[in-house]
Amino acid sequence: MGQSLDFEFIHENKCKRAVLLFHGMTGSPFEMKKMGRALYDADFDVFCYCLPGHGTSPINIKTVRWEDWYSDSTMHYKELTQKYDEVFLGGLCMGAVLALTIASEFKEVKGIISLSTTLFLDGWTIPWYNFFMPLGLYTILRYYYSFPEREPYGLKNEVLRKKIAALQKRNTEALDNYPMSCIYELLKLSRFAQKNMHKVVSPVLLMHAKEDDLTSTKGSIFVYENISSDLKKYIELENSYHLVVMDNERDFVFNTSIDFLNSLSSYAQISQKNICVRNEDSLNAN
Repeated sequence: MGQSLDFEFIHENKCKRAVLLFHGMTGSPFEMKKMGRALYDADFDVFCYCLPGHGTSPINIKTVRWEDWYSDSTMHYKELTQKYDEVFLGGLCMGAVLALTIASEFKEVKGIISLSTTLFLDGWTIPWYNFFMPLGLYTILRYYYSFPEREPYGLKNEVLRKKIAALQKRNTEALDNYPMSCIYELLKLSRFAQKNMHKVVSPVLLMHAKEDDLTSTKGSIFVYENISSDLKKYIELENSYHLVVMDNERDFVFNTSIDFLNSLSSYAQISQKNICVRNEDSLNAN
């Protein structure tokens, strides 16, 4: 188990199943750390890397295209398939879109956790700048303008919201704005994903907050209605905003995700025994 620079993390216990997590637009693996730890404690090896343009200077995100995000994510997925019998994907926001897009190309993806799937920017905090979007989105102006992130920072939990606001001021964990160029690339990725959504045959668990401030449930419902998966589940969360992996229902999100992945895994029973052994060792140590 270790952690690399740019907030990337790897939780590795040399088991036979792994989860590759993808963070959201302008975010970093920091926002996925608690989920990653919960999956690791449930006996999954977990990997999460910074997407191109993220986790470094804000100007870098303006130089990448959606194809860069996709090729980098696909590379990490293919690397894991060489090491593990089972590889699952999980993502938040844009990360969920990337996970689904990979699954549309690679049918052997064992299962997908799709959280706050951002195919559309139509949450309740978005309309204030929608009027200006067409003026610059498809012109060179998109490289010069950004939209500042503001309250509630994707969080319904007010205590956590204050902590994130402080981090935003320090600008250490994620960007504190949405560059128009980044939005442009996200929407291009979204169109590509929508076009190929019918090719997804892997089992999919979708969870989306009813009050998501960045993207409405429309995106997750689109996925649910258009994938070709025999096994698919859609859950709406009642007490969260966009960052469901950090907000009030995070434990429910983690536990439901673990149960779903275990239901798909050939190693679930073995993993449960390993967890029991680790718990007994911990008790004996105390």
